Amino acid sequence: MTNRMPSASRRRFIAQGGAAATIAALPAFALQARAQARPLLKAGDQKGGLRALLEAAGGLEGLSYDIQWSEFPAAAPLAEALNAGAVDTGPIGDAPLIFALAAGTRVKAIGANRSDSYGTAVLVRPDSPLKSAAELKGKSVATNRGSIGHYVTLKAIVASGLKPEDIQLRFLAPADAKLALTQGSVDAWATWEPYTALAETSGHARVLASGRGLLPGLSYLAATDAAIAAKRPVLQDFLQRVVRAQQWSYRNVDAFSATLARIIGIPPEAAKLQFERRQQKWVPIDAQVVADQQGTADFYRQVGLIKQGLDVKTTFDTGFGIAAG
Repeated sequence: MTNRMPSASRRRFIAQGGAAATIAALPAFALQARAQARPLLKAGDQKGGLRALLEAAGGLEGLSYDIQWSEFPAAAPLAEALNAGAVDTGPIGDAPLIFALAAGTRVKAIGANRSDSYGTAVLVRPDSPLKSAAELKGKSVATNRGSIGHYVTLKAIVASGLKPEDIQLRFLAPADAKLALTQGSVDAWATWEPYTALAETSGHARVLASGRGLLPGLSYLAATDAAIAAKRPVLQDFLQRVVRAQQWSYRNVDAFSATLARIIGIPPEAAKLQFERRQQKWVPIDAQVVADQQGTADFYRQVGLIKQGLDVKTTFDTGFGIAAG
């Protein structure tokens, strides 16, 4: 057989040589290793709040890992995603976290924050004759099962001398619950920010009973046990970025509120109202945080939402420090 001269395209390939030829010659497992060189963090979010915060503050610059965002309308579907391993981490309130843990979700709180709980509230239509939580006896309240809206409803009626069975709970997602309230098919809607501020500023609802004085105002960044084991440095970096972004946001209220409104798609006045009154601050997971969370678990057991007592100490990972700033 005679030797043939390489074709023009073949000669160009050989001339270019180097990197292209090297990459082409790599076995499949080596190419996969290169593709996986940057870790992937699967981050859940509620109503775009966490992502909006980080984007507004420039908190996603210089990442050494990639983020795959998934947005959820409430904590319950986010908790389901954590349980399924569809996301590694996400923000979740104290009551929904209890509900998820009681259901067997393998997740821990790695960061804690406190905020004013006024925006976690039971809402009624502006023309409703109801004036207090005590008047909810025999009335219907829409909320997400196991949510902080569910929690504030029960806390408000118990504080008013009623029992859980004195009201009719209808478990609906936020959009459906709001529609049910505005159409008059339920008497009240129990929800949280930014839904509360949006309903107030749009004139669709007013606060009948707020969580201020009833709730500890705790929420968390939670992560699955699997993610903590495999991606601890990534989670540590992500948490610190969230903390720094929160500190930046309160130094730049107007700028952040405008960005928040644009990213999550609500009017600027609603974005600013819910942000300013929350006064959110990240705090160390200390004895008081654990005690307050235990109180929430005990209340859920008292009203029958969880069947067995829960020792919350084991549901925290205190190895993730909060940077001062």
